[in-house]
Amino acid sequence: MDIDSPEPPPRFLVDIAGMCSGARWIPSPHHDERPPEARVELLVIHAISLPPGEFGGEWITDLFLGRLHPGAHPYFAGLAGVRVSAHFLVRRDGEVIQYVPCELRAWHAGASGWKGRERCNDFSVGIELEGTDELPFTDAQYDSLAELTRALLGRYGRLDLAGHSDIAPGRKTDPGPHFDWARFRLAAGLG
Repeated sequence: MDIDSPEPPPRFLVDIAGMCSGARWIPSPHHDERPPEARVELLVIHAISLPPGEFGGEWITDLFLGRLHPGAHPYFAGLAGVRVSAHFLVRRDGEVIQYVPCELRAWHAGASGWKGRERCNDFSVGIELEGTDELPFTDAQYDSLAELTRALLGRYGRLDLAGHSDIAPGRKTDPGPHFDWARFRLAAGLG
Protein backbone atom coordinates (compact mmCIF):
# COMPACT_ATOMS: atom_id res chain seq x y z
CA MET A 1 0.00 0.00 0.00
CA ASP A 2 1.42 3.37 -1.03
CA ILE A 3 0.96 6.20 1.36
CA ASP A 4 1.61 9.65 0.06
CA SER A 5 3.87 11.49 2.41
CA PRO A 6 2.85 15.03 3.24
CA GLU A 7 4.72 17.91 1.67
CA PRO A 8 7.59 19.01 3.88
CA PRO A 9 7.08 22.47 5.35
CA PRO A 10 8.73 25.28 3.43
CA ARG A 11 12.25 26.15 4.51
CA PHE A 12 11.50 29.89 4.48
CA LEU A 13 8.42 31.91 5.42
CA VAL A 14 8.24 35.71 5.38
CA ASP A 15 5.98 37.21 8.05
CA ILE A 16 4.03 40.48 8.03
CA ALA A 17 7.06 42.39 9.39
CA GLY A 18 9.20 41.06 6.57
CA MET A 19 11.21 38.69 8.74
CA CYS A 20 12.17 35.38 7.17
CA SER A 21 12.05 32.23 9.26
CA GLY A 22 14.81 29.86 8.22
CA ALA A 23 17.31 32.67 7.61
CA ARG A 24 20.02 33.62 10.09
CA TRP A 25 19.27 37.11 11.44
CA ILE A 26 22.11 39.64 11.69
CA PRO A 27 20.63 43.17 11.96
CA SER A 28 22.25 45.91 9.88
CA PRO A 29 21.96 49.55 10.90
CA HIS A 30 22.00 50.53 7.21
CA HIS A 31 18.30 50.84 6.48
CA ASP A 32 15.39 53.20 6.90
CA GLU A 33 11.63 53.34 6.35
CA ARG A 34 10.17 52.88 2.90
CA PRO A 35 8.09 55.82 1.65
CA PRO A 36 4.52 55.55 2.96
CA GLU A 37 3.02 54.71 -0.44
CA ALA A 38 5.73 52.20 -1.42
CA ARG A 39 5.12 48.48 -1.52
CA VAL A 40 7.48 45.65 -2.46
CA GLU A 41 7.20 45.13 -6.23
CA LEU A 42 10.72 44.18 -7.36
CA LEU A 43 13.29 41.54 -6.43
CA VAL A 44 16.87 42.58 -7.26
CA ILE A 45 19.58 39.93 -7.56
CA HIS A 46 23.15 41.05 -6.82
CA ALA A 47 26.53 39.37 -6.50
CA ILE A 48 29.22 40.30 -3.99
CA SER A 49 32.55 38.98 -2.76
CA LEU A 50 34.99 40.64 -0.41
CA PRO A 51 37.77 40.98 -1.26
CA PRO A 52 36.77 40.52 -4.91
CA GLY A 53 36.95 36.87 -5.93
CA GLU A 54 37.34 35.56 -2.37
CA PHE A 55 34.59 33.67 -0.57
CA GLY A 56 33.85 32.81 3.04
CA GLY A 57 34.69 34.85 6.08
CA GLU A 58 32.75 37.73 7.55
CA TRP A 59 33.83 40.64 5.34
CA ILE A 60 30.42 41.02 3.66
CA THR A 61 28.67 41.04 7.02
CA ASP A 62 31.23 43.55 8.30
CA LEU A 63 30.46 45.82 5.33
CA PHE A 64 26.71 45.59 5.87
CA LEU A 65 27.12 46.32 9.58
CA GLY A 66 29.43 49.30 9.03
CA ARG A 67 32.40 47.68 10.74
CA LEU A 68 34.62 46.77 7.76
CA HIS A 69 38.11 47.95 8.71
CA PRO A 70 39.65 49.83 5.75
CA GLY A 71 43.13 48.58 6.67
CA ALA A 72 42.21 44.87 6.76
CA HIS A 73 42.80 44.49 3.00
CA PRO A 74 44.02 46.97 0.35
CA TYR A 75 40.65 46.77 -1.49
CA PHE A 76 38.74 47.83 1.62
CA ALA A 77 40.25 51.34 1.67
CA GLY A 78 37.90 52.30 -1.16
CA LEU A 79 34.92 51.18 0.93
CA ALA A 80 35.71 53.36 3.96
CA GLY A 81 32.57 55.10 5.15
CA VAL A 82 30.28 53.31 2.67
CA ARG A 83 26.86 52.60 4.14
CA VAL A 84 25.24 49.71 2.28
CA SER A 85 23.15 46.67 3.07
CA ALA A 86 20.86 44.13 1.50
CA HIS A 87 17.86 42.30 2.81
CA PHE A 88 19.52 38.92 2.27
CA LEU A 89 22.83 37.24 1.49
CA VAL A 90 22.98 33.71 0.05
CA ARG A 91 26.37 32.19 0.85
CA ARG A 92 28.15 29.70 -1.44
CA ASP A 93 26.96 26.81 0.75
CA GLY A 94 23.33 27.98 0.51
CA GLU A 95 23.10 29.57 3.95
CA VAL A 96 20.74 32.55 3.94
CA ILE A 97 21.42 35.55 6.17
CA GLN A 98 18.88 38.34 6.63
CA TYR A 99 20.18 41.82 7.48
CA VAL A 100 17.11 44.04 7.04
CA PRO A 101 13.41 43.19 7.40
CA CYS A 102 11.71 43.27 4.00
CA GLU A 103 9.22 45.86 5.21
CA LEU A 104 12.11 48.32 5.61
CA ARG A 105 14.30 49.86 2.91
CA ALA A 106 17.76 48.30 2.62
CA TRP A 107 20.47 50.29 0.84
CA HIS A 108 21.42 47.89 -1.96
CA ALA A 109 20.47 49.46 -5.29
CA GLY A 110 22.12 52.89 -5.25
CA ALA A 111 21.31 55.16 -8.19
CA SER A 112 18.81 52.99 -10.03
CA GLY A 113 15.66 52.83 -12.09
CA TRP A 114 13.12 50.25 -13.20
CA LYS A 115 10.22 50.69 -15.63
CA GLY A 116 10.45 54.48 -15.47
CA ARG A 117 10.71 54.65 -11.67
CA GLU A 118 13.83 55.87 -9.88
CA ARG A 119 15.12 54.88 -6.43
CA CYS A 120 14.60 51.12 -6.60
CA ASN A 121 15.43 50.75 -2.91
CA ASP A 122 12.00 52.27 -2.22
CA PHE A 123 10.10 49.34 -3.73
CA SER A 124 12.48 46.38 -3.88
CA VAL A 125 13.98 43.55 -1.90
CA GLY A 126 17.71 43.04 -2.47
CA ILE A 127 19.31 39.60 -2.42
CA GLU A 128 23.09 39.32 -2.63
CA LEU A 129 24.62 36.09 -3.87
CA GLU A 130 28.15 35.45 -2.69
CA GLY A 131 29.91 35.38 -6.03
CA THR A 132 31.47 37.27 -8.92
CA ASP A 133 30.83 37.96 -12.58
CA GLU A 134 33.59 35.49 -13.47
CA LEU A 135 32.37 32.29 -11.77
CA PRO A 136 29.20 30.20 -11.80
CA PHE A 137 27.02 30.16 -8.72
CA THR A 138 26.59 26.94 -6.72
CA ASP A 139 23.71 24.47 -6.79
CA ALA A 140 23.11 25.24 -3.11
CA GLN A 141 22.76 28.94 -3.94
CA TYR A 142 20.20 28.30 -6.67
CA ASP A 143 18.23 26.02 -4.33
CA SER A 144 18.21 28.56 -1.49
CA LEU A 145 17.49 31.49 -3.81
CA ALA A 146 14.52 29.63 -5.34
CA GLU A 147 13.10 28.73 -1.92
CA LEU A 148 13.59 32.27 -0.63
CA THR A 149 11.96 33.71 -3.75
CA ARG A 150 8.94 31.45 -3.30
CA ALA A 151 8.62 32.70 0.29
CA LEU A 152 8.81 36.32 -0.89
CA LEU A 153 6.19 35.65 -3.58
CA GLY A 154 4.01 34.03 -0.93
CA ARG A 155 4.19 37.19 1.16
CA TYR A 156 4.15 39.93 -1.52
CA GLY A 157 2.50 38.32 -4.54
CA ARG A 158 3.83 38.78 -8.06
CA LEU A 159 7.21 40.54 -8.17
CA ASP A 160 9.32 41.77 -11.06
CA LEU A 161 12.78 40.19 -11.18
CA ALA A 162 15.92 42.10 -12.14
CA GLY A 163 19.66 41.97 -11.76
CA HIS A 164 21.62 44.88 -10.35
CA SER A 165 22.89 45.38 -13.90
CA ASP A 166 19.29 45.83 -15.11
CA ILE A 167 18.45 48.60 -12.65
CA ALA A 168 21.85 50.34 -12.86
CA PRO A 169 23.04 49.69 -16.45
CA GLY A 170 26.50 50.97 -17.22
CA ARG A 171 27.25 51.26 -13.49
CA LYS A 172 26.80 47.67 -12.31
CA THR A 173 27.36 44.28 -13.97
CA ASP A 174 26.14 41.83 -11.33
CA PRO A 175 24.93 39.18 -11.01
CA GLY A 176 26.91 38.71 -14.21
CA PRO A 177 26.88 36.40 -17.22
CA HIS A 178 27.21 33.22 -15.16
CA PHE A 179 23.90 33.73 -13.38
CA ASP A 180 21.40 31.35 -14.99
CA TRP A 181 18.12 33.28 -15.06
CA ALA A 182 16.22 30.41 -16.73
CA ARG A 183 17.38 27.94 -14.06
CA PHE A 184 16.45 30.37 -11.30
CA ARG A 185 12.99 31.11 -12.73
CA LEU A 186 12.23 27.42 -13.23
CA ALA A 187 13.40 26.46 -9.72
CA ALA A 188 11.36 29.30 -8.19
CA GLY A 189 8.24 28.09 -10.03
CA LEU A 190 8.16 31.07 -12.39
CA GLY A 191 8.39 29.05 -15.60
